[in-house]
Amino acid sequence: MTDSARWKATVYVGGLASLATTTNLHDAFIPFGEIADISLPKNDAPNATDPHRGFAYVEYEDPEDAKEAIDNMDQSEFFGRVLKVSPAKPPKSADEGLGSKTAVWEQEGWLAKHAVSEEDRLAASSTEKATPDDRPDDPMQGLEGLDVAGPKPE
Repeated sequence: MTDSARWKATVYVGGLASLATTTNLHDAFIPFGEIADISLPKNDAPNATDPHRGFAYVEYEDPEDAKEAIDNMDQSEFFGRVLKVSPAKPPKSADEGLGSKTAVWEQEGWLAKHAVSEEDRLAASSTEKATPDDRPDDPMQGLEGLDVAGPKPE
């Protein structure tokens, strides 16, 4: 299965109680289809007392099973907590976004989003070639004699 197909068949389960285990999750989500994998990320903080971070990923064999699980398990109660079940978002690539080693404007996603059309380039170049008659009057004109700030002395 390709990565994009795997993420379409994976659901995010948030709001888990600290008592929840992979076995409990498997038992709760198996009625909706064949489960390929369950990931319950551990808390890496040195002083953490919780066994996991409060969320999990449940990967199904079929994307339709994942949709069924979302429809049935979202806002349901599990170990006294209300679950938030939604489609899992694929992780951001190390080559994309602000954390990458490549300049933002050199990335494909940024370029596609911010590309300037030829029509916009022509409009910008025509405004740069404006004659002095087209420009508004100088806002500083007529202020040559003022050398002191504030009201005029009487």
